[in-house]
Amino acid sequence: MNYNKKTVKDIDVKGKKVLLRCDFNVPMAKDGSGAITDDKRIRAALPTIQYLLEQGAAVIACSHMGKPKGQVKPELSLKPVAARLGELLGKDVILAADVVGPDAAAKAAALQPGQVLLLENTRFEKGEEKNDPELAKAMAAMAEVYVSDAFGAVHRAHASTAGVAGFLPAVSGFLIQKELDFIGGALANPKRPLVAILGGSKVSSKIGVINNLLEIADTIIIGGGMAYTFSAAQGGKVGDSLLEEDWKDYANDMVKKAADKGVKLLLPIDTVIADKFAPDADSKVVKAGEIPEGWQGLDIGPETVKLYCGAVADAGTVIWNGPMGVFEFPAFAKGTEAVAEALSKTGAITIIGGGDSAAAVQQLGYADKMSHISTGGGASLEFMEGKELPGVACLLDA
Repeated sequence: MNYNKKTVKDIDVKGKKVLLRCDFNVPMAKDGSGAITDDKRIRAALPTIQYLLEQGAAVIACSHMGKPKGQVKPELSLKPVAARLGELLGKDVILAADVVGPDAAAKAAALQPGQVLLLENTRFEKGEEKNDPELAKAMAAMAEVYVSDAFGAVHRAHASTAGVAGFLPAVSGFLIQKELDFIGGALANPKRPLVAILGGSKVSSKIGVINNLLEIADTIIIGGGMAYTFSAAQGGKVGDSLLEEDWKDYANDMVKKAADKGVKLLLPIDTVIADKFAPDADSKVVKAGEIPEGWQGLDIGPETVKLYCGAVADAGTVIWNGPMGVFEFPAFAKGTEAVAEALSKTGAITIIGGGDSAAAVQQLGYADKMSHISTGGGASLEFMEGKELPGVACLLDA
């Protein structure tokens, strides 16, 4: 995939209407108050919006929220987003009552340079997730340029993420540009050695990533629940640990492939085990592959922590996706915390691949020490698998 795409800086937007796809899928309070509990995604869109306004554009922003499945659900309205975005920008944000209906069309037609209009939840439209060309065409008809800045949604070929690019000149905003520069750069031309740390619960969800990274990484580190499938595949005893029986052959194939390619594949050498899956479980440290019945592995052990932290110390680039243990339980978060701390101290380019790893780094206060924290969990995973991302492929090549 070509990671070199035109950005908002490569086109003239003065006096033009710009359709801007954002990721405003923010978490909301469960009490029905409409309160946004974390506005990080709204803040992340500000640099692109402010740049467009400074350049004299009229901004028509759009985003999905939740999964209304083509139905209008008032609790998934973007009304609270419009209010918060207005506060952050220090100006009124006009909210359309629909996506391509009469209200949106009238408000888009009347929009002046320097103004911001937010369309209603794109997934209120049945055609959004089907990438319906008629919907894409109707959205595109409101504007003269399309800017994609919702990295968290670019792995989906929807009307607002890919379809509209068939009708308008399409470029990236600053958020997507940063993702392409960092993750794309790490995949295409990494500063070496390239170390990939892969955690999380399942081998099955990371198999594509491991496969792709075996082609480019110097070292691959395996942690989290999927380490027990690797351990069992090599004849180890894993007790009641998370295990994907059907993926043991794949795990062995990966070990062999790494050996054939000269890639260091590091697996845990010891593990913290618990007598139940609970924050207050009794725990002890055993050697990897020696977990007794009735016990389960919930974190990497202290020797493994030393091994893994040593591997990132002299890295040129580190990509991290997935925690090392059951990070939600403080007693079993030590492996994840140690890796996050090691990354905060290394001189390497550090890329955190969204999801739980991003949450861990932020929670532990190391976010400002990382080179890049991805804004898309699923999108960054598919990016690292080497898959083509429809919402990036549709943008103009630089």
